[in-house]
Amino acid sequence: MKDRAVIGRASRWLWHQISTAPLTFGWLAILFGTTVAQHVLSGHELNHILLERSTNLHNLSTDPLKVLWLSLFWLDGAYWLPYLLIFSLLLAPAERWLGKARWLLVGLAGHVIATYVSEGLVAAAIHHNRISSSMTNVRDIGVSYFMAAIAGIMLFHQSRPWRWVYLGVLLVYFGLPAFVDTSYTTIGHCCALLLGIACYPMTHGRDRRQFDLFAVIRHRLDRARPNRRVRLSRRTAPPAHAPAPPAGPSC
Repeated sequence: MKDRAVIGRASRWLWHQISTAPLTFGWLAILFGTTVAQHVLSGHELNHILLERSTNLHNLSTDPLKVLWLSLFWLDGAYWLPYLLIFSLLLAPAERWLGKARWLLVGLAGHVIATYVSEGLVAAAIHHNRISSSMTNVRDIGVSYFMAAIAGIMLFHQSRPWRWVYLGVLLVYFGLPAFVDTSYTTIGHCCALLLGIACYPMTHGRDRRQFDLFAVIRHRLDRARPNRRVRLSRRTAPPAHAPAPPAGPSC
């Protein structure tokens, strides 16, 4: 009976997580399918499919809407589990906080604008003969620009002082590579992150309660020690009614 109750609670918790962030977990399910396909397809077939869905200069000039959309459903690599963690800890809370429409608008804006900024730099470099013209047809897929934009707007969902710690982590993770090993992709990540931060006005009207790490830790500790709380409350609580004084002798 106890095992059945635990399984029931876990099932309800899992369904709550999925049902309150359907876009995040629906997208994650599609990525799982395409990741499985990467393991099944031959190298030649996979390369052909990914090149057709890449947001490179050639595809952006011929069918931009198609590649901007389809590139979101393939991962740049064959590992899906890290994205399960990132989607659960970042994208799902953002969808619940912002709502589906704003979540989608911020993420797609980061994906589209950062793609055009990075590919515009590629085009300028080709025009000035700084890189080979073969860069017009390179493989470029993935969800990282979308995630960077969402990470940026989630800055405003963190409570102080964790907001500044969170910002520092973002700057190190996205900004440092742009200085250490500058590439068109790292510049795109910085662009998407800054765009997400610039979307602060879209947080107006959202739930103003912010994520507080200290509050979460205190809540977890309190839940882990329920018996101790009960014993302390019983020991220290005053009696509900003071005993009546003894009656004196009647005259």
